[in-house]
Amino acid sequence: MKYVLVLCDGMADFKSDKFGGKTPLEAANKPNIDFMAKTALQGRVDTVPSGMKPGSDVANLSALGYDAKACYTGRSPLEALSLGIDMKDGDVALRCNLVTLSDDEPYESKTMIDYSAGEISSTEAAELIKAVENKLGSDILKFYSGVSYRHCLICKNGKTDSSLTPPHDITGKPIKDFLPKGDNCELYLSLMKESQSILNSHPVNAKRKEAGKNVANSIWLWGQGTRPKLENFKERYGLKGAMISAVDLLKGIAIGSGMKSIDVEGATGTIDTNFDGKAEAAVKALNDGNDFCFIHLEAPDECGHQGDADGKKRSIELIDQKIIGTLLAALKGSDFAMLVMPDHFTPLSTRTHDGTPVPFMMYSSKEKLGESDTYNESTAADKALYTPEALIRKFFSLQ
Repeated sequence: MKYVLVLCDGMADFKSDKFGGKTPLEAANKPNIDFMAKTALQGRVDTVPSGMKPGSDVANLSALGYDAKACYTGRSPLEALSLGIDMKDGDVALRCNLVTLSDDEPYESKTMIDYSAGEISSTEAAELIKAVENKLGSDILKFYSGVSYRHCLICKNGKTDSSLTPPHDITGKPIKDFLPKGDNCELYLSLMKESQSILNSHPVNAKRKEAGKNVANSIWLWGQGTRPKLENFKERYGLKGAMISAVDLLKGIAIGSGMKSIDVEGATGTIDTNFDGKAEAAVKALNDGNDFCFIHLEAPDECGHQGDADGKKRSIELIDQKIIGTLLAALKGSDFAMLVMPDHFTPLSTRTHDGTPVPFMMYSSKEKLGESDTYNESTAADKALYTPEALIRKFFSLQ
């Protein structure tokens, strides 16, 4: 039996006038999902433990059945694993976004215009982070470049009792109420402020401005934590697993849990990602001896954060066509099970994460598990509510 988890990041949403009172998932044309729904089990799963924030870090750990309260040490440490950073005891990792702030002065009066600096390319971003490292790096502080706007700062002998806000939670808002508080707040704020002069004068931003693109005119620090400790996936479930994702967070979860992290050329984490390449990589991973493949699709979440309703609906349709459709065709005639779910809600109305339990659909090629005409938030709403571990163990019990 082969197992595939198609994780549609941030796909779940609330009903919108944009789609005539439907959610993007309800409005999307998704024939392959509808095909599976006819014999699939549907329900809801609570991916955000009580008292924890509904981040993709916590929710994706939960999707794999891990107890986030027991193993979660912060978002950035997982991303650091993906970047090959050897964190030492006492090191604190922080996510370092390249963002676009308004031109208002002073710094405290600025507004968060774009948490992704126009989804800046990894090549451009690497040059900017190198410039920041050259000016602000030290024996204590080290900046590492990642993918697009997502980067990492390692602070030696750091502290984690800081209040740091994800920039995607405050798009369009003044930043004055969301600046660093608590431990090391003065250091973090000074780094953010000092990055402005470095970035504003950089040739990369001059070219972006000339091209009418959002400039990356500040770093933004958040997601702090210490070295993660995850139970080995194969030891936990007895299955050999692989992860396919464009983002360092998921790659870090894979590396930390002993799964194979597979890179796909052209995978961007946006709606322009290489969907075909991801599907092909998943089929190859299953054919190469892996029992389980986790395919992470970031596009619905990015569209949700940007308030892009049409893009969110389109991203779901592309997942249905290029990911799920390819998998169904490639696995036809074999014994397999597929679990389709988001990690959390990313409503277009709020443009940030929501901890409402998410809908899931569990399909088996061998047996009928349920019956419905389609799959969405409404069809799952009156079904059973699972804990993450109960859901994943039920999935892996399918034979």
